Amino acid sequence: MGSLRAILKNPDDLYPLVKLKLAARHAEKQIPPSPHWGFCYSMLHKVSRSFALVIQQLPVELRDAVCIFYLVLRALDTVEDDTSIPTDVKVPILISFHQHVYDREWHFSCGTKEYKVLMDQFHHVSTAFLELRKHYQQAIEDITMRMGAGMAKFICKEVETTDDYDEYCHYVAGLVGLGLSKLFHASGKEDLASDSLSNSMGLFLQKTNIIRDYLEDINEVPKCRMFWPREIWSKYVNKLEELKYEDNSAKAVQCLNDMVTNALSHVEDCLTYMSALRDPSIFRFCAIPQVMAIGTLAMCYDNIEVFRGVVKMRRGLTAKVIDQTRTIADVYGAFFDFSCMLKSKVNNNDPNATKTLKRLEAILKTCRDSGTLNKRKSYIIRSEPNYSPVLIVVIFIILAIILAQLSGNRS
Repeated sequence: MGSLRAILKNPDDLYPLVKLKLAARHAEKQIPPSPHWGFCYSMLHKVSRSFALVIQQLPVELRDAVCIFYLVLRALDTVEDDTSIPTDVKVPILISFHQHVYDREWHFSCGTKEYKVLMDQFHHVSTAFLELRKHYQQAIEDITMRMGAGMAKFICKEVETTDDYDEYCHYVAGLVGLGLSKLFHASGKEDLASDSLSNSMGLFLQKTNIIRDYLEDINEVPKCRMFWPREIWSKYVNKLEELKYEDNSAKAVQCLNDMVTNALSHVEDCLTYMSALRDPSIFRFCAIPQVMAIGTLAMCYDNIEVFRGVVKMRRGLTAKVIDQTRTIADVYGAFFDFSCMLKSKVNNNDPNATKTLKRLEAILKTCRDSGTLNKRKSYIIRSEPNYSPVLIVVIFIILAIILAQLSGNRS
């Protein structure tokens, strides 16, 4: 019923949702038959359905390299995330993880659910890795080595300052940006982007996730995970976990807005990076998550629900982003609209209002200066259409029947 209510409220979400569902089913049917590649792509669908869909944009050889790159780093992240592993066991594994990708026999039992399956059967990932071309292997090994060392460093060190925060995010996400840039360059389809711009692409996504996932991380058992920098949260509370208490709601929202403002500092670099991409498939692969990130920040800003549950974009809007992010003009338009949405939520009494507005104005200016804003129709900020609820239900039923028939024809 929740999905139906959402569609009744936003009826033009329906068509993109159907297209997304069909695309997801099509992607699942593209899983290779060989045991190790089949495992890798099946696992990709289980650990990140959205990434598994976006990766389909890429040509086959590059797609295989990115798939393995993602799974290797997801496995490394599973080791880091498992708070039940003693530090004296965890740190050596993180540091040597880049060597294990060459070992068809290596595995390590940790994590839960699908992540445990990934770790228990990691030999499939190693086998697929060894079938990649040498320059792809070298790029993946290099980033895995640097990321593992950085993760090991922060196992024994808390995120105290904003510089620490940037360094931690560099190790766990900025390096992903650097690695992807290397893979794009190795494919011959893109020039090698600067480390600085590549790093910002990763930091913007990671900081968005850290903001959105506050409650999940702070409630982690047996030990909470704390990534918000003390330099920011200590201005509002004495302990990071105090932000989730209802008595601290006003301070919690101010701290949240401070964190969002920090994340916005990477947007202009991200737009510069994406504007230089030449290959349409690589562009979509990079652009869709970035648009999702600015949309998520717009939803999170000044929203106490970040400390009560999960805040994310509605599924229909996500489907529209995936469907309508095709050119750099689409990206500038989406960033402009989501920034306007965020700007409308800024309260002048917020202690960071001036800084937030300054960063948003810089983003809006960059989007305006692109000269592309007049060539689009916004799907983010629009007047509400007046549809008959009965008509919407009829359309919903018809499209559901079509979807069922198409699904039957594909099987």
